[in-house]
Amino acid sequence: MPPNDVTSLLHLNTGETNDADVIAIGLQEVNSKINKRLKDALFTDQWSELFMDVLSPFHFVLVSTVRMQGVILLVFAKYYHLPFLQDVQTDCTRTGLGGYWGNKGGVSIRLSIFGHMVCFLNCHLPAHLEKAEQRKEDFATILHMQQFEGRAASGILDHDLVFWFGDLNFRIESLDIRFVKYAIDSNILSQLWEKDQLNIAKSTWPVLSGFQEGPLNFPPTFKFDVGTNKYDSSAKKRKPAWTDRILWKIKSPSVGLGAGGRRPSRGVLSVSQLCYCSHMEYTVSDHKPVAAIFAVQFASKADKPPVEIYVADEWSRPEQAVVRYKMAAGFHRSSWDWIGLYRVGFRHPKDYVSYVWARTVSGLQVMFSEETLPKGKGEYILGYYSNTSSSIAGVTEPFQISLPRSEEGSSPTDSSGSSSEEEDDSTLVLLAPKSRSPSPGKMKRHRSRSPSLAKFQGLILRPSSRDRGTSRSPSPQSRRGLPGDIPTIHLPLARADPRNLGLLPALRLEMIDQALGRRRESADQGYPCRRMSPTSPPGCSTSPKERSSPQELDSHSCAMGR
Repeated sequence: MPPNDVTSLLHLNTGETNDADVIAIGLQEVNSKINKRLKDALFTDQWSELFMDVLSPFHFVLVSTVRMQGVILLVFAKYYHLPFLQDVQTDCTRTGLGGYWGNKGGVSIRLSIFGHMVCFLNCHLPAHLEKAEQRKEDFATILHMQQFEGRAASGILDHDLVFWFGDLNFRIESLDIRFVKYAIDSNILSQLWEKDQLNIAKSTWPVLSGFQEGPLNFPPTFKFDVGTNKYDSSAKKRKPAWTDRILWKIKSPSVGLGAGGRRPSRGVLSVSQLCYCSHMEYTVSDHKPVAAIFAVQFASKADKPPVEIYVADEWSRPEQAVVRYKMAAGFHRSSWDWIGLYRVGFRHPKDYVSYVWARTVSGLQVMFSEETLPKGKGEYILGYYSNTSSSIAGVTEPFQISLPRSEEGSSPTDSSGSSSEEEDDSTLVLLAPKSRSPSPGKMKRHRSRSPSLAKFQGLILRPSSRDRGTSRSPSPQSRRGLPGDIPTIHLPLARADPRNLGLLPALRLEMIDQALGRRRESADQGYPCRRMSPTSPPGCSTSPKERSSPQELDSHSCAMGR
């Protein structure tokens, strides 16, 4: 099960992550027994819930997630960067049992960050000392099988920048366990580096050409007795090893580590590793989690978001809830695009309070109806969700909503309302695919690649904008303290290795007769009843509207992603 506190793992107790822009988290060996996977498909797994809960107060929003059995990858970003993170796609490759089983393999999330193609690859490779060649073959298979749509970067190594991390399972050769433990206790780790299989492979395997890694100045992270900081004391007495690693590769072979403070020329990307460490304080696994922090510097290729949103600084009356927006040339809009109203600190793109469909009845302008607006006072953000790219294409800075509470005492956190004047309130249905918590493998462009199977197709932001018509779409320049158009992106990468996964129910389930009894009581008191859907489970109701809510749109999944 997840630990109670992950602040040190994510470096939230230092100033480092406060300046970070993107966080990628890779997990391996998450409990994937059938009963656990079924629950995780209906709800969000505990690990994803934990990271969303912890990171949302720091204004991080879940950009994308992908799961293949026990291997999970999550990518978070500060909310004001979301419009500049486009072309988000995921993929997975199973290599266990000849490609039929997903206990081993790799999952990836690729995206364009300010116009530069970046890929995060989380792998779990074969175990044991003698399997080094199989690890090389499996990694080559993952690189070959994973293909993305579009011409910008179809393969993993076509991306401008690749981060490769996970339980890579490379071991220490030749040296016996007594010498390895002596070197660890004596802090002479350099004597172990030259016998590390991954360090040897980087100079001999062409598939690893160009991959870089920081110095291993922390003790080997495998294998520990669970609940302790003591290396394996079982009868097997496995030799300690650096199985858990984080590497990166820049596409251009002529670009190396970025020099401190050096300004790259336009189009050139540089990477500096600021931190590479393990976290001994976590004892929930027989591995120790590993984290790294990077500064990625480049010339921005995107100065304006695809959609700019214009809104007043404060909504104190319902008639002020007017939203105007402007689309960039070449933006591919869809009739299923919508504008969500989010509380400051929202967790993912569908964690909205209410929404309106992005229609063009009278130009590019929409209005939230009074019944869908939150009552009371609070800070909110508007975001334009693009159904075509499955991402947020425009956001505003925080603005105030201060509306009097209704006589019925409706809660300001009520988020079940529809946001169209002609649509009924949307209702969250239990056990249905429109849950607001995005389940792993549910992303629109998620595909599975297996070598033996056919390919399946598949915040304190206060720049003045007191004029009613001023755009409240934050620009990247206002967020960075660097001169010109060179943003610096910090990418903390955390890797953990949980052994067990419990499930805390996200929703309370009732007996059918209890639920029906409450419905009869509601009907007797004169409350409106909703029509039951033929496909709804007992005790659940659906809104009798014809058009789906945004929560129902992204219901595609691949065979191994659910």
